[in-house]
Amino acid sequence: MSDSTDKESKTEEATEKKVRDAVEKGNIPSSREALLLASFAAILIYLVFIVSGNIMDLASFLSAFLEKPEEWPISTAEDVGVLYRVVFIEIARSVAVILILLVVAGIGASVLQNMPQFVGERIRPQASRISPVKGWTRLFGAAGLVEFLKSLAKLILALVVVVYALKGVHATLLSGMLTPPGAFALVIRDTAIHIVFAITFVMGVIAVADLVWQRFHWRQELRMTRQEIKDEMKQAEGDPIIKSRLRSLARDRARQRMMAAVPKATLVIANPTHYSIALRYVREQDAAPMVLAKGQDLVALKIREIAEANGIPVFEDVALARSMYKQVSVDSMIPPQFYQAVAELVRVVYGKGQRKVQP
Repeated sequence: MSDSTDKESKTEEATEKKVRDAVEKGNIPSSREALLLASFAAILIYLVFIVSGNIMDLASFLSAFLEKPEEWPISTAEDVGVLYRVVFIEIARSVAVILILLVVAGIGASVLQNMPQFVGERIRPQASRISPVKGWTRLFGAAGLVEFLKSLAKLILALVVVVYALKGVHATLLSGMLTPPGAFALVIRDTAIHIVFAITFVMGVIAVADLVWQRFHWRQELRMTRQEIKDEMKQAEGDPIIKSRLRSLARDRARQRMMAAVPKATLVIANPTHYSIALRYVREQDAAPMVLAKGQDLVALKIREIAEANGIPVFEDVALARSMYKQVSVDSMIPPQFYQAVAELVRVVYGKGQRKVQP
């Protein structure tokens, strides 16, 4: 009941991150029918293009072996070993090509479905893989039932196709038995091509349907609830509480840097308690006054307190302080519209020699 409810609540398509995580863990859609199709296709290629020469070579060897057995003495163990090696080599030459084709077809089918990659998750020991309960569930659960029905349907369909393909073939085989061994081998080859082609065609249809189903089912299994999407977004963007805390820490550090810079100011413009702007101007270094610190309310009072403790002149100008506070930024020069007003204050500071400015 809980599994059914959980699946019903997964109404949203999987995000790119969910899909990427699944692929990295080795959870990828894969069709077994595609591998079977590739195997039958390899057998068909072997029968059509390669088997004729191999059959003729093998038939010639067997004919010579059966017609002249006296040329193959088996009186000693060494003679038997020689005969065994010769026969084994001839059979291996005929079989090696089909084995290579099957291996290449299997690898090709896997690569075309999904690019190969190393997945450590697949080899990590898991208790569920040796659990009898989990194994029983896999075999006799919904997934196991679906696989059983698919296998049964494939078997029935393959039997129907083979029976249909063999219809009328017995007469051809009977007439072929009266021909030389080499010719009869070609009759068997043509019959095998007919049967394998029919099976390959059917397997192609099944493989295409299974590929579509596997990818659809994989997407369905990866579906997410709205809460899961929200949690993922939080992870990607950061927890709002943590982000707020980080912003608060950043503001505290910036405020501390400002306060540490106030003793280097040339003058402070205040309003008189709501706003404070600390400016530095060194004739030989600065093209225009530089804003070292600015603050409002308690921060403004702290700037004034530090300025007064360090003998920095504080000018109370309500309009100028309010206007500058809105338009200036810390660690930047004041805008040109304030040049004249600030220049008069700087002239007063330098004229009275009230402060030796720290560069």
